[in-house]
Amino acid sequence: MESEQIEKDIDNILNSKKYKPLNIPRDTIAALFYENQSKTKAHKALVKLVRHKLHNIVAPYLGDPDYLTAQQDLTSAFQEQDNDKSIKMLCSSILESHASTHERIPYLDTFYGEIFKVTGTPDTILDLACGMNPFSFRWMGLPRSIRYHAYDLHDPRIQLINHYFKLEGLQPDAEWRDILLYPPEIKADVAFFFKEAHRFEQRQHGCNRAFWQALNVDTLVVSLPAASLDGKRSLIQRQYRLISNTIAGLPWKMTDLIIGNEIIFVINK
Repeated sequence: MESEQIEKDIDNILNSKKYKPLNIPRDTIAALFYENQSKTKAHKALVKLVRHKLHNIVAPYLGDPDYLTAQQDLTSAFQEQDNDKSIKMLCSSILESHASTHERIPYLDTFYGEIFKVTGTPDTILDLACGMNPFSFRWMGLPRSIRYHAYDLHDPRIQLINHYFKLEGLQPDAEWRDILLYPPEIKADVAFFFKEAHRFEQRQHGCNRAFWQALNVDTLVVSLPAASLDGKRSLIQRQYRLISNTIAGLPWKMTDLIIGNEIIFVINK
């Protein structure tokens, strides 16, 4: 397919009702076209395949808050006196808006403590394909001197996270980035990669290995769902197989935990 046609298709997707508000990086969609171009010679079939993969990457089915309202509510909450309870309640409601973090709420009080028992307390964190996870900060037990670098494809999400970070007294280190195309180069103690590795495999089979190797981190904390979203299918064996295949032959040590509906793989690089 001619590159001129692909550029037109990219424009159509970027300007569509579904994706325009999210401001998805152009490079993400371009990569999907060029990576999958050899799989079909039919133009319509390629566009359909790209849209399907993009839907899985962006994951609109996982949910989002009303970003403008959330920003206003956060500002108001931080202006209150004795505001810790109201801030945590608001952060919890933001976490509830996204299915991935919603499932984690019952375990937040112990979730990060269990992880940091294995990794040690970090000074620098990378939160990869972060979703709403940065709004768990008040449950992490970390000082505000932490450098917390968060990455996501959703531009409105990144803007909300940076707004929240500034209110918390953290550096606004959330960044709009396709981490698979452009892995962060920042040196960090710990990287979170929560409930994303299986979706990376759907995007580009086998991509996790090179991506993980590219990360300049001491410890990579990968979580995967132990069951399907409807709770009807166990995914445990599948997830262990994914991790084992990804790190096979590498001199990395791994510890695993199960917390709620998540399997946590703590990989010491």
